[in-house]
Amino acid sequence: MGDTVHRQGWGLIAGNGDFPLLVLEGARRQGIEMAVIAIREEATPELDRVSSRVHWVSLGELNRAIELLHQEGVKRAVMAGQVRHRQIFSDIPPDARLAPLLERLATRNTDALIGAVARILQFEGIELVDSTKFLEPLIPAPGVLTRRAPDERETGDIDYGRSIARQIAGLDLGQTVVIAERACVAIEAMEGTDETIERAARLAGGRPLTVVKVSKPKQDMRFDVPVVGPRTIEVMQRSGATALAIDAARTLIFDRQRVVELADAAGITIQAAVPQGSDAA
Repeated sequence: MGDTVHRQGWGLIAGNGDFPLLVLEGARRQGIEMAVIAIREEATPELDRVSSRVHWVSLGELNRAIELLHQEGVKRAVMAGQVRHRQIFSDIPPDARLAPLLERLATRNTDALIGAVARILQFEGIELVDSTKFLEPLIPAPGVLTRRAPDERETGDIDYGRSIARQIAGLDLGQTVVIAERACVAIEAMEGTDETIERAARLAGGRPLTVVKVSKPKQDMRFDVPVVGPRTIEVMQRSGATALAIDAARTLIFDRQRVVELADAAGITIQAAVPQGSDAA
């Protein structure tokens, strides 16, 4: 009886990409069936195929989402999948619950927006849980993940890139920088990692690039956790990037085997390192 109660009352708030699908799969391996609140402007229609408890809401329908979570008996929820930062400037009307929340925010960055939503959920008796809870096998340990380790040039670019990336991540501007010859070519803002890498390729004039993606200094593992996947490697290969540096213990690697295979085939090195000052250090 106690085990049954433990396995009920879970919900998933789904943004874009495969992240929500992987959470559902990981939860099922633990005998948990989650109710899904899918964001209409972001989430994949594939959710309807893999779950019978999917409710579609607009990005502006915070009150409707909360009502549905209560209706499903949700006490603990996971946020998975990105909501593109540029949605801040969309013409989606916020409902009566969301509008005053937005008005009270001093800034509209990721931590401020989702943190405010998390506090409302908590007030409603819904605990927002770490988004990695069901995906621990996807979190890398420290070390080189590929056949090839970074060479001297790449190591210098990684060290410099980490120092820059930590600062922009601390400002909640983005998580990725692209480096060439120890010069910062591109910094991520609202466009996302892939477009940042592509922009760097246009600016670098064919010079080899190093991509550094970090977590925030005080990373809240409930949302906006750094993610890399096969598409990241494909974009890097097209853009002339030869090295990828990520944070161990604070990054999700989707389809890790495929990521490593693609990187090895392209001659790309991937290194995971423990962030300075983290609990894992």
